[in-house]
Amino acid sequence: MPSQQSEHPDDRLARLRGPQPPQPYTARKITALTANPACARRAVLDAAGVDKALLAQQVGYEPRFGQSPFALAREQAFHSLVKWGSYAELIRLLREQLSVPVAEAHVTDLNEVGGNTALHLRERETRRLIAHVASGQDIRLILDRPVLTLQVAGRTAYLEPDALTHRIEGKFHVVLIRSFAAIDGQANPTAVAEAAKQAAVYVLALHRAFETASLPTEQISHEFLLVCPKDFSNRPYGRLIDLRQELDALQFQLSRLRRAEDLAAQLPGTATLDTARSAGELSSSIEALDASYTPSCLSFCEMARYCRDEADGCASPARLGSGVRNDLPGIDSTRTALDYLDGVAAPGEAEAEAVDLLRAAARLRRLRRRAA
Repeated sequence: MPSQQSEHPDDRLARLRGPQPPQPYTARKITALTANPACARRAVLDAAGVDKALLAQQVGYEPRFGQSPFALAREQAFHSLVKWGSYAELIRLLREQLSVPVAEAHVTDLNEVGGNTALHLRERETRRLIAHVASGQDIRLILDRPVLTLQVAGRTAYLEPDALTHRIEGKFHVVLIRSFAAIDGQANPTAVAEAAKQAAVYVLALHRAFETASLPTEQISHEFLLVCPKDFSNRPYGRLIDLRQELDALQFQLSRLRRAEDLAAQLPGTATLDTARSAGELSSSIEALDASYTPSCLSFCEMARYCRDEADGCASPARLGSGVRNDLPGIDSTRTALDYLDGVAAPGEAEAEAVDLLRAAARLRRLRRRAA
């Protein structure tokens, strides 16, 4: 597996991961990270390239989600179909449904550069081609598997969208190929929303490439092209989807992420995230990283069940959801909150407002029970 970037010998994050090969950043990981930007634990694990599913197993927690082998095989088969014959199906789609004036159909394969698959070489070639196309020196309908970069928590993430196309109204569009079906032109809204979040990651990375090359970003579309099977066949179907809302949200969340290097620097010198080490060593290192667990983590993080049990153990209000956590500022335990309500302990000035709200809620609950 290609490395995310050249690692300096003193790279603290690489030393934490140990000799295991790094897991690359993906758009899916970035959208999950930005869904909970306060979680230092996930930020460090992703930046260090730790295999979170394997780490969870090593500390006794089997991840319970992820794409099934059947779904992965179906997606790979659909990718192959769309790309068969130098993107023949995608080119047909661009002509028939998006009125692309295809006098030629130049496709450049960026899966390798001169037989070399190194990410930094492919990224450099992608930037060169984008600059030529954007300035009108060259024509390309499709860039197959380009490589773009994006700064995430102070690290450079190398990202590989399925394709870029440059012919729809003269703008660059990110292309995503997914295997969920569009029935009568409508696909599963949850699946489309997830694809849109990932497409927003690629569009932001494309903006970075343009800005680095001093190119006008007006040439980048705020829509992406989603390609999926039509109805119950494998016939590719395409639709442009607006991303402006996702782009605004993603930019804001990325700006809130703390530098992973700074977070890792707070760990003790003996800390390790090497999945070959003992469960005890791993657990003590994991617990040294602050987690920000909420129930929604169960849908996107491999470490969620570990963090849930940890939150249970310390009676964290976040265990009941981000709404409860936000309603109890300054109170880090539901046991403490109950002590305040029962008069066992007195709240300080910082907790007084939250405790007043709790008492009002308790009174309302008692009144409703009497009325029932």
